[in-house]
Amino acid sequence: MRTRTIGILLIVLVVLLPTWFTAIQTVEHAEEVGIDTEQTDMRPLQSIVDTPEAMTPAQVGVVIWLALGALMAVLAGFHRFMDRLVRPSGGPRAVADGGALDWFQTEHRWVAEYVGSAESDEGVFAILALSALTVVLSVLVVVEFFTLARTQYVGLYVGGIFLALAGMTAAYYAWFLPHVHVAEDRYHD
Repeated sequence: MRTRTIGILLIVLVVLLPTWFTAIQTVEHAEEVGIDTEQTDMRPLQSIVDTPEAMTPAQVGVVIWLALGALMAVLAGFHRFMDRLVRPSGGPRAVADGGALDWFQTEHRWVAEYVGSAESDEGVFAILALSALTVVLSVLVVVEFFTLARTQYVGLYVGGIFLALAGMTAAYYAWFLPHVHVAEDRYHD
């Protein structure tokens, strides 16, 4: 691991340790939420996986922050994977100074490396597949809200929509945008 990565993980650990200490403290006021089963047979609060019956707001906050951190790590890993999959480093398309637009180059800035976009059929198919996944998940969200179905899966569907949209963005970046490294003189007038 790189030194910066270890430093960031240590900072996250230093921040999370006090919150976890606060979160594991027991609280007696939490109760299980129930629905009157005499009125309906639906069980909208039935969970997908077994979870604790009572969580304090501190515990919920820690779990949310850990989930967001894991999501950011997954998105960063996916972005790097797509970038390395589509753009091999230093391929034959790498140009030292050409291919870029004129406004990239000024008196104090120039193009160090320019790799054109791949623009392949695989990119179009990946974006179309992720678009179809987004549409299917959106339809499932609408069906959950407008029918008498249980709404416990809405979070999964909406999360899937966001991940599919993030995947579409990463696929578009990887296949259809050029890769440009710009060098610039620092401390100039």
